Amino acid sequence: MSVDILNSNVNLAPPLASSGSESELDPGSDIESSHLTGGPISPAHDIPKVDLAGSPYEIGLQHGTQLAPQILDQLNIYRDLFQEACKFDWATVRRVASEFQGSISRLAPDLLGEMQGIADGVRATQHGVHPGIDVLDIIALNARSEIALGQWDDGCTALAWRIRTQGRHKQILAQNWDWREGVGKNLAIATISAPGKPQIWMVIEPGIVGKIGFNSASVGVCLNAIRARPISTSLLPIHLLLRIALECDSIDKAIESIESLGGAASSQHILIADKDGARGLELSPRGAFYLKEDEDGILVHTNHFLENKLVDEPPWLSGSPVRLARAKAICGELMQELGHERLGEIDARLLRARLFSDTVNSPQAICCSPDPNRLARIQTLFNIVMTFEPGRAPCAEVIFGKPGSQEESGVYTGEL
Repeated sequence: MSVDILNSNVNLAPPLASSGSESELDPGSDIESSHLTGGPISPAHDIPKVDLAGSPYEIGLQHGTQLAPQILDQLNIYRDLFQEACKFDWATVRRVASEFQGSISRLAPDLLGEMQGIADGVRATQHGVHPGIDVLDIIALNARSEIALGQWDDGCTALAWRIRTQGRHKQILAQNWDWREGVGKNLAIATISAPGKPQIWMVIEPGIVGKIGFNSASVGVCLNAIRARPISTSLLPIHLLLRIALECDSIDKAIESIESLGGAASSQHILIADKDGARGLELSPRGAFYLKEDEDGILVHTNHFLENKLVDEPPWLSGSPVRLARAKAICGELMQELGHERLGEIDARLLRARLFSDTVNSPQAICCSPDPNRLARIQTLFNIVMTFEPGRAPCAEVIFGKPGSQEESGVYTGEL
């Protein structure tokens, strides 16, 4: 029986606070480093790239086999985080994951099959060392945001910018992704090829089927976490909706797919774009609001809802409105400095230098650093800038680490 936290008295967590050049790894490995340019690669940022193809189960099996060490480490990280943030032991986490299992089986059976493949792939590499890993552990990773009932502290800054100048039309979609330092060492790049669907290129947390990236139809997604109630186990976790959006060939199709599935299990914001523009999807179990670009083609979002007032969202991240205002101000400065005719010069390199490396209001800046007064060490783990243009292949540039810190990776590039 599914637990609908929207209408249930079940209390799953404490109340919200108010307040690279291409290089190869082991020659025998199926994992390779993604194409990297623009700087040296350090051991801390030697990011694996996995190319996954086939049926849902086959995609999952390859994922689990090739990224088994990272997935096992992710399980250890989240086991500790659930205990720290929610006072949940892993048995409790798995019980909630089992409630999501029924919903995923009903609404997205292919993705459940993929998660089964991930679990089987991990087990196949362990030779009995971790025999207990099963699909509920993988579901727990994919529903981490929902199981925690918004107790995480991740903050991200996302930007969509539709640029129209004489002879140049392009859509930029970008973000800094901020999260616990320990997760950074496990990040990977994945391509997914499935029959009858666009090819996908994503930066992923290993074990999770959907994240931040784009597809061969020039549809891209970014994510802003929102801390709000309620949560519903009868709907799909946000990471699955990110993947479903990336299996669509337009913004409209993605919105239609999400609506047909009933919406999101938790309050989250997906910034989605294609060649023709962007929308901000403020999703929640109680309904969604869709944001449009401003008159300059700009849409910025951080970690609080702008229009969706259907949920209980106490103030929780004081830097979120500061980052929102700061990002808009920097975009205004760039428009003033360049003028309309030179807006086509705005690209990934310029945005990294001017916007995504910004440290105003540090540590809760656009480029986030760990707060010395908090136990949780949260910082920007990667920056991605995607570009979609008519007549050109969609592409992305990614750097791992904090932009402008002199400790970040070189530029990883992706193109489909």
